[in-house]
Amino acid sequence: MEIKMSEKNLKGRSEVIRYCMTFPEVFEDEPFHDTNWTCMRIRSNRRIFAWIYERKERIWINVKCDPEWRDFWRCAYQSVLPAYHMNKEHWNSIILDGSIPDQDVKRMIGESYDLCRASHKKRPPLQSVSRCPSE
Repeated sequence: MEIKMSEKNLKGRSEVIRYCMTFPEVFEDEPFHDTNWTCMRIRSNRRIFAWIYERKERIWINVKCDPEWRDFWRCAYQSVLPAYHMNKEHWNSIILDGSIPDQDVKRMIGESYDLCRASHKKRPPLQSVSRCPSE
């Protein structure tokens, strides 16, 4: 996994979305039709690798993680927690409060992308997807 560096810090929703869009075959979706909840999907398998939302006046990102790394990230940073509203064995929440270096936030997002892209299970096409450019 290559950590893609950008000039902007990951402090807000738009910066996180822009960073996620640098990965191949990614699109933004709002599956709940609630602008607070944005997910980043991989086009080829529709898998979500990042949930982005505001909670307690902070931007949070839920990312998939290898269970072997899950506890490492949770122990390394107080702002990495078992994922809010997700399977806590495979997902972490990252709180963007400035305490986690951008490089590590980007690494966790990249690892999530790699885990979700590696999935061999194909899903049928979505019936309706918001913000998905036509192919």
